[in-house]
Amino acid sequence: MADEKDIIVEFLKSKSASKSKFYFKDFTELFPDKGPREVKKILTRLVNEEVLEFWSSGSTTMYGLKGAGKQAHTEGED
Repeated sequence: MADEKDIIVEFLKSKSASKSKFYFKDFTELFPDKGPREVKKILTRLVNEEVLEFWSSGSTTMYGLKGAGKQAHTEGED
């Protein structure tokens, strides 16, 4: 399981210069051999471990590294 979590964290770090939040489908594309439920479990585990965080606009949910991006800074999180 650590390998899958590492893949997600490395993906987010590699894209951090251009984006800080990603849609669920972006992560399912990282694991074409896994179903959506399996990918969701990996993401949920990373959120529970406080490596990732959810961001919701009300109509969609996105994921990003905890404390990264403009949203975190405007809400006083560091």
